[in-house]
Amino acid sequence: MAYMRKSDDRLLFLPLGGSGEIGMNLNLYGHKGTWLMVDCGMTFAETHVPGVDLIFPDPTFIESEQEALIGLVLTHGHEDHIGAVPYLWPRLRCPVYATPFTAELVKDKLKEAGLLEQVPLHVVDALTPIKIGPFTVRYVPLAHSIAEGHGLAIETSKGTIFHTGDWKLDDRPLIGPACPSPVLSELGEKGVLALVGDSTNVFNPSESGSEAAVRESLIELVQGLKNRVVITTFASNVARLETIGEVAKASGRHLVLLGRSMERVVRAAKETGYLKDFPTLVPEEDADHLPKDRVLIACTGCQGEPRAAIARIARDDHKHLQLSPDDNVIFSSKIIPGNELVLGQLFNTLASKGINVVTEKDAFIHVSGHPGRAELAKMYGWTRPFSAIPVHGEARHLMRHAKLARELGVEHTTVPKNGDVIEISERGLELVDEAPVGRLALDGTAIIGIDDPAIVDRRRASVNGFVTASLIFDDDGALAAEPILAVMGLPRGDDDSFYDGMVYALEHALERMKPAARDIDAMVEETTRIAIRRYCRSEIGKNPGVATLITRRDEIDFR
Repeated sequence: MAYMRKSDDRLLFLPLGGSGEIGMNLNLYGHKGTWLMVDCGMTFAETHVPGVDLIFPDPTFIESEQEALIGLVLTHGHEDHIGAVPYLWPRLRCPVYATPFTAELVKDKLKEAGLLEQVPLHVVDALTPIKIGPFTVRYVPLAHSIAEGHGLAIETSKGTIFHTGDWKLDDRPLIGPACPSPVLSELGEKGVLALVGDSTNVFNPSESGSEAAVRESLIELVQGLKNRVVITTFASNVARLETIGEVAKASGRHLVLLGRSMERVVRAAKETGYLKDFPTLVPEEDADHLPKDRVLIACTGCQGEPRAAIARIARDDHKHLQLSPDDNVIFSSKIIPGNELVLGQLFNTLASKGINVVTEKDAFIHVSGHPGRAELAKMYGWTRPFSAIPVHGEARHLMRHAKLARELGVEHTTVPKNGDVIEISERGLELVDEAPVGRLALDGTAIIGIDDPAIVDRRRASVNGFVTASLIFDDDGALAAEPILAVMGLPRGDDDSFYDGMVYALEHALERMKPAARDIDAMVEETTRIAIRRYCRSEIGKNPGVATLITRRDEIDFR
């Protein structure tokens, strides 16, 4: 990938995250020697990266172009759009732009990371044009499952890009303006060179539905329930939190919040003028002492996150609350693809305790924040883009979105993957280059590559176990004592005959080495690895990871 030169007048689009996957959104627009970044998100780690909490897109390319990076514009406050900011900003060091609520969430993250005083964070107003180098950016308010969801109208000398961000249609929003916005038709009349748009719900043929309808349904549902009621939902969904407050009032219940992220969002919402009529909260330590039919608990963990509040409650591991048979847990959320197994286990854990579990399959308690095909069709009708670039989806989502755009009369479409450098012009869309991409992992407090040896070793150990061999060699290169083995995660690992057999196999392999070879640590390590793995393969069908600790008597200081 060639660096951006000031003489380069092309308009380029480059996703480093979020194309071919849902989450980890990081997009770049290049023009006149500069890059503008849109969003900087993360995703939660999956089981194939044990011990890791968060995954980020690898910003190596734009880090190498740091002097040309003129700004980071955040569309809204969901973690897959802002979650990587405190971790990656030290590599970017550019101004950051956000509307008030999103900025409040980002400030909280930057404060925790000790970066609040370093990051130039600009709080901007929707619909007010912002000049950032050769780009003029205008936030377009759209409905979404968080306060202050926005699309971006990005004007350049080559034409206007409409980057939709995450959005939906809602003519009865509980928070924020109604969508559709008249701005969308205005954009279409002026001309949209390309629409870069959300593909998450493209397989849903209908519209997503209104938050107001969910409120009505939840009130009716909870009014008919006895005993405790717990509602778990996405912490960032301010409209849903406001609804839960209204449910508490309508059902005569005291409201309790459980979960740091939910408390953080409520605090940010109140700071920026939302949740003005939210009921007075009861401290969580008092939740277990209230009459069962007078308490409503809103908590985190609707996707089965093991450390979130509802998972800890289900495990009887919450310090302030225990549920009883005939209590109720309402999952006011959708099951995100990939979370089916962990959520199924959580549902079963709760059900086994006699708790009534209600999901979106049982009652109308959730609407998505992303557009179905009917909404996408309306968006294309309003904006009338010359070209379409689907993003925010797995490959199958992007392909179906591109097909829909063509069905709606958009002649030029492409299905991007992370790293594709796409030129946007009056001729259409052209793949002109590729940039390096990858994933980073937050491993404890360290940010490392997803294929770092530490993660590879940990993954291997989690699947095949691990053996550590301690070897002491005499002055003449012979073993001075029997090898000592530490065996972890292997069947028969505590079986004396299995252990003795492995020691014998290792001793025999080392004895067969030439004396000169035994003086070379690397060759001893390789012989040890082969011997132990060969023995384990033949005895138990496992290929464990192997580490070798070598001590040579001529290296020991006896003082």
